[in-house]
Amino acid sequence: MRKNVFGKPEDCNQVLLHACCAPCSSAIVEWLVQHDVRPTIFYYNPNIWPREEYEIRKNESKRHAESLGLTWIDGDYDHDQWRQDVCGLEDEPERGRRCEQCFTLRLTVAARKAKELGLRYFTTTLASSRWKSLEQIERAGHLAEQAVPDTIFWAQNWRKGGLYERRNQLLKEFDFYNQQYCGCEFSFRQKNISTKEEAE
Repeated sequence: MRKNVFGKPEDCNQVLLHACCAPCSSAIVEWLVQHDVRPTIFYYNPNIWPREEYEIRKNESKRHAESLGLTWIDGDYDHDQWRQDVCGLEDEPERGRRCEQCFTLRLTVAARKAKELGLRYFTTTLASSRWKSLEQIERAGHLAEQAVPDTIFWAQNWRKGGLYERRNQLLKEFDFYNQQYCGCEFSFRQKNISTKEEAE
């Protein structure tokens, strides 16, 4: 299947966008709309901790989608199940096996939602973060499409083409809440350890 220079599949005019948060979604959503692709935003992030943090990020994502007249879907928040799914990987470093397992779990649910909605393509805002491994995200996306027949993972580096810089502009324009860690309690603890070490 041919793609244009931006990576957009030529037959794609709708996509399910798995969204981790509003700041990471903003420039991607803008790009998609500008290129005649209508995103359905799927907020599915049971990894986020604590619940209060999850709700803040969720509400910001919903606010952003509604301001643009886009469909926004709330996935289930089952943090206890997520903890079971990553059991044994708690001490993995960032970009380690826990992260890849987390990506695979979330993108598989996203693929199922895309199929349920009759959408062939799904992609993720996870690939906009410079703190995450694009290789892990791509592997996770392809595992998800293999697990859910008739879906295609649109693997895209959403950091390029000025999108990361545009993200920072939109963050200010929308006055988004800007989180300071990935989302799970393990990344939160590792961030705090790093911050403490830098201060010492």
